[in-house]
Parts: sequence; structure tokens; C-alpha cells
Amino acid sequence: MSGKRTPLPKPEPGVVLPRSIHLVPLDSIAGFDVRPGFYDTNGATAIPGGVNFTVHSHGATGVELLLFHREQDEPFAVLPFPEHYRIGNVYSMIVFKLNIEEFEYAYRVSGPYEPDKGLIFDSSRYLLDPYAKAVTGQSAWGKTTPHGQHYKARVVKDDFDWGNMGQPLIPMEDLVIYELHVRGFTKDASSGVEHPGTFAGLMEKLPYLQELGVNAIELMPIFEFDEMLDYREVDGRKLYNYWGYNTVSFFAPNTSYTASTEYNREGNELKKFIFACKQRGIEVYLDVVFNHTAEGNEMGPFFSFKGFDNNIYYLLTPEGYYYNFSGCGNTLNCNHPIVHQMILDCLRYWVTTYRVDGFRFDLASILGRDENGAPMVSPPLLQALAFDPILGDVKLIAEAWDAGGLYQVGTFPAWNRWAEWNGKYRDDMRRYLKGDAGMAHAAALRLSGSKDIYDSAVRQNASVNFLTCHDGFTLHDLFAYNHKHNECNGWNNTDGANDNNSWNCGAEGETDDPEVNALRQRMVRNAFALLMCSRGIPMFLAGDEFGNTQFGNNNAYCQDNITSWLDWSLLEKNRGLFQFFRYMIRFRQSHKVLRKDMSGGACGFPDVSFHSVAPWNDRFEPHDRYMGVMFAGAERNVGPQVVYVASNAYWEELNAALPQLPASMHWELEVNTWEEEQHTYRMEGSCFTIGPRSVMVFVAK
Repeated sequence: MSGKRTPLPKPEPGVVLPRSIHLVPLDSIAGFDVRPGFYDTNGATAIPGGVNFTVHSHGATGVELLLFHREQDEPFAVLPFPEHYRIGNVYSMIVFKLNIEEFEYAYRVSGPYEPDKGLIFDSSRYLLDPYAKAVTGQSAWGKTTPHGQHYKARVVKDDFDWGNMGQPLIPMEDLVIYELHVRGFTKDASSGVEHPGTFAGLMEKLPYLQELGVNAIELMPIFEFDEMLDYREVDGRKLYNYWGYNTVSFFAPNTSYTASTEYNREGNELKKFIFACKQRGIEVYLDVVFNHTAEGNEMGPFFSFKGFDNNIYYLLTPEGYYYNFSGCGNTLNCNHPIVHQMILDCLRYWVTTYRVDGFRFDLASILGRDENGAPMVSPPLLQALAFDPILGDVKLIAEAWDAGGLYQVGTFPAWNRWAEWNGKYRDDMRRYLKGDAGMAHAAALRLSGSKDIYDSAVRQNASVNFLTCHDGFTLHDLFAYNHKHNECNGWNNTDGANDNNSWNCGAEGETDDPEVNALRQRMVRNAFALLMCSRGIPMFLAGDEFGNTQFGNNNAYCQDNITSWLDWSLLEKNRGLFQFFRYMIRFRQSHKVLRKDMSGGACGFPDVSFHSVAPWNDRFEPHDRYMGVMFAGAERNVGPQVVYVASNAYWEELNAALPQLPASMHWELEVNTWEEEQHTYRMEGSCFTIGPRSVMVFVAK
């Protein structure tokens, strides 16, 4: 030890170092003064006078810290962690007189190489810190280092001022979720924004989203991913990992989504966007991918987790190969205590540092598998997320299945905290809408909250209802194509789902036939009207509100072009469709009885009742394509609310009747998808005629 004592600068406000830090003699490594660091603070953290570096590895025999000048490939300093800087499996070191804006960092880790045991330590590899808050070399889309060989990290200074901004805390039943891709939302020139394809571009579109009426935005993956990992060229077209379901770093935002490079302030533009959303009462959710990483299988890149503890971070076969329940090469070992803690730390970080309001977990059933890949009854990770105090007000939404065949819609371990993407809602409603026989009863169940799936009163808000999402057809394409058209993906149209339950309305793809186009618009209105009148949490895909198309591609994961980008010129072309979406969102918001069970019904009617064309006849025949669902409830200081949803999926008009109201009340027709513009009509009597393939919604007054 050098024996000299170097006084530290005056601490910054809010940062208190132990008194002993000034008294302990410092070591000198590679010309830097160092001392043991803060062992319970993972990652790299700026402190007064230097930077604290903390990493852990169960199987390592040694760790080296590598320091690089900005954007350089070779380190200017290598600092081995002294053995006495290790406590347990944690290595921690403070390096003094480091300016965070003047360096980048990585690690090298030594250890045994025994692949059959899952140990593949390689001291020649540069490794990215698993807790890195920013990843270098990623800010220019399409120009990152191939195959992730030299990722490095930056130290981030978190000085964003949230002021007294609180969380919107919107009740689950009041949500209307809008799923979007940050780049694709504004990348096309038709968006008209100053900063296309960025968080700043999203902020420019917030007035539009307010006008539409959505109150929750679900961002497709914004954790740092490398779009170049699966780069290909097909017929002269560049294909990237566009969607981003291939995480490189769980704690770092994707810097290619910013309008300018944010050296050591990475994340500020995203924070400004989230802040602006909260000012408008809009919640922000992140689509998170904890089921696998971008390192892939034995043939994939080696840049972080493989080098720190391959046999801990991943599910491995007895021979040391990678289980692939994700369909992407590897599977994260989520219920191992180390990985469990990292995921919990990650979500807490995004909630406290970015004020995120919720998370949608991709292929969430993987999060409930044990170290052998078997489903667990009470997975520790899922239970911890459900009860964690920091996550107490956060929405937790599961994609309750995985690529290994585990399907848990309705049975996902919930502890009354988890909601689920309701895949049965999507499938049953699609089949009903296109006119399949025998689907009326199933559609009525989905419309009324899927109580056959979520039979507990405490889970009445567990169903996230959707007809479209990023994965599959857009709503326009659902009624424009009988078959997927994924040829441009380069896999001979073998990728993507085959069970789309779509119908092209009589012509495959785009057509000039006015009758076909009018029918398609009505089918879209039908779909959205039923979605907005369904109990549960509605979600729809960005662009559906103005007829955006992917030209029949139902797996556009690699299409960084107009296939996936929103074509905003369609907004003006389909202005009437946008107005209908806006109308239906407000209709839902103004009728609480559509959103939740109001206990006991109203006007002598039960809370929910099913009807055929004759009122109170709830026996659906195999050939039936008509369903009527009535919601009734009473709200204190408001009075009774009764809404009757009539849907005809048959290709001919039908005569039907409404339930008889008390003498002091009458029915009003407030939604009719047969018409492009919506008007309110007072009903004389209870009989009505519903047009072919249309939806009508009546309100008791």
C-alpha cells in the first residue's frame, strides 16, 4: 500500500461518504489511486472524487477493469481487482480522479473453462457490465459493432429533476393501452416531426395521442439492443433486428432512439418524454424481455452474461447446452437467486429513475420455470415482483405463454397483481367477427370479461383484451388478407403465424373495389366497437386508428421500412375511421358499466346478461352469428347505467328486440357501425333491425 492519504473534494449535495473513506490508505494500480468500494452498489457509480465499480461472479478466479478513451477499441488502462477487494463473490473498487465524461469501461474475467459444466470463462473477452446504465457505440442506427464483440459502458450522471411530479395511478379498468414502436411511430417522413424515429419525435405526437384519447402508452422494447445482431440483406433490402426483442443491457435505454447523443446523460430524452406524458395524465409502460438475451446459443455472441457466470444466467442442459424456451437461442434462468435479484433491481431502477408506470413481460411464462425448465407452482420471481414495495403501484402484465409450449392464459401465477394478454379474446373475437359459425357464445363470454377464464372477482381486471398487437396483422390487414405475405422477410414465407383468423372481405390485399373497401372499414369499426365495449383492459396497435397496413406481413420484426413504419398520410385519407376510434374511446370512458362490475345490476336487470335476437333467450345455437350482451349497474350519485351491445356477424340483416325497460326509461342508439358517422337516435319501442356485419350499441336513458 502506498501509505499516502489523499483528501477528497467536498461531497456533492445529497452524497455522504463514510468518514473512514478519508482515513484508509490508498492503493495504486496502473497509476490510479484506488481503494475497496461499496459492495452492495452494483454497476459503475459516480461518487465525489471518483467512480465506484462493483461486479460479481460466482465462478471467476479474477476480474480486471478496463478503461477506454471515448470510442476507442483498446484500453488505456487495465486495473486488476486485488484479491482483498473481493468479499464473497463481489469485486468492488473505487478509482479516484476519474472524469466520467472522459472514459468508457468494460471487464475481463478469468475462470475455469469446462463447457460440459456450463463454465466458459475467457479472459481474452471484453465483457459488458450486466448493470451498465449506458452502452457505447449504439447511438447510430445500423452502424454498431457486428456481433456485439466490443460493447463498452459509460457512467451515467442522473441529474434529471422530476420536481413534484406524481404518478397518474389510473385504475386498471379505466386504461386504454396503445402499443407502439418508438422508431416506427414517427420514422416515415409523413409523420411530419422534427426528430423522426426518436423519443423526441414521440413527444411531438403527444397532442395527437391526447386527441385520440388513450391514457397508457406501451413502448415496444427500449432496453439497449443491437439491431445489427441479425442483420441480413434480402433482394437488396437491409433487414435489421427492428423490434428489439433481443436485450443487450437491461438497465440501459436504447441510445439510437434519441435525437442527439447524450454522453453520460443517457436517458434524459426518454425521461423528458415520460415527464410530458405524466403532465397529460398518460401512463407509460415498457415491454420488457427477461426471457432471453442477445447472446443466443453456442453459436451466438459472447459479450456479457456468458463471461460472468454462464451456468447461472442461463438454463442449461446436463451437457451444458442452452435450453431454448424463448425460440431465440437461450433462456434466462430467472428463478436463480442471482438472476432473480438482477431482474428485481432492474425493474426498481426503471420505476425510481425513469418513473415508469408498468411493464409488459414478453413470454412471461418463462419467468415461472425452474432451473430444469419445469413450470413452478409459486415461482419466487413472480411472487417477489407481485409483493415488492417499490413496485406496489406498478402495472404488471404478462404474455402468459412461451415458445416452449407453456400456455397459462387464466392460470398465470397472479397473487391478484398480474394481468394477462388474453390470447383467447383475440382468437375467439377474430373468428366471431369474420363470421365463423358457433362463435356467438364464446364472443359473448369474451365481451363480458372472460369470466370462464378469470372466474375470481379479484381478477376481473386481469384480462388485457386485444385484437391486434405488434405480432401479427394490423387491424386493417386482418380484413384485407386471408393469408400472411412475409416473403420480404427472406424465409420463403415460412415465418409468422398461420392461424390468423383473418378474412379479406372478397379481395386479397389492396383493391379499388369501393364495396370491398367500405366493408373493410365497417369490419374495422365492428372490431373496435366490440373492443371498447368489452370488460377488461383494452389494448390496440398504433396506426389501427387510421388504417395502417403492413401489406399482409404478420411478422414484420426485421422490416425497418414503410412495412413497419406508420404511414401518417392515411390519417387524412381515413379521417372518419380516426374519428370513430376517438368516439368509441370516449364512449367507453363515459359508461363505467362497460369497464367494471358495479354490483347488483340495475333496473331489475342482472349485471351481465346474454341475449339472442329475442331478449332473455341466452341459448346460442351452433349456427348463430348474432349476440346481444347487456351490462347493468348503479353508481352512487349517478343512478342506473344500462348498455346493450348488439352484434351481427351474419352477412344479412336481422330483426331483433331489446329488453323491456321500466316505463320511465327509453333506449337510445348511440353506436351504429353501419354508418360512418355516429349520431344518437331515440328508440320508439324495443324492436330494431341490425345491418349485415355490423354492431349497434344502445343506452338506457
